Amino acid sequence: MRIRPAAEADIPAVLEIVTPVLAAGETYAIARDLDRAGVAAYWFGPTHEVFVAEADGKLLGTYYLMANQQGGGAHVANCGYMTAAAAQGRGVARTMCEHSLARAKERGFRAMQFNHVVSTNNRAVNLWRGLGFEIVGTLPMAFHHPVHGYVDSFVMFKSLV
Repeated sequence: MRIRPAAEADIPAVLEIVTPVLAAGETYAIARDLDRAGVAAYWFGPTHEVFVAEADGKLLGTYYLMANQQGGGAHVANCGYMTAAAAQGRGVARTMCEHSLARAKERGFRAMQFNHVVSTNNRAVNLWRGLGFEIVGTLPMAFHHPVHGYVDSFVMFKSLV
């Protein structure tokens, strides 16, 4: 598996990964009914440095890296990760997160924070914990899950220094 910066030619394949995840509404606090242009505008936003994970010429996943906040909070990174449905369970998310941690350090970030990890997303919560992130806050009933109703979200944090 290789991780590289996303190129213009990757946009259609990235949208094939991102669109169904956002439409499912189970893991991201964003509108579920975005059209392709809206999904592209979100994932490839002007503050996002976007990467793709690929193997054998196929995209397996994608992530973006950005500053979590501006000004006095700009030293803390934030990321969003998505793995293609056919590639789940193959270590793609772990590899992308490890890559993002290294890239964040290269860019001078001192920490990484995930603002809204849905508590029912057990795979993500366990993966981030396994990579050294701590739950530093719980947002009670902060996410309206389409299956489980109102559930908690976690704020997860990892120092990079």
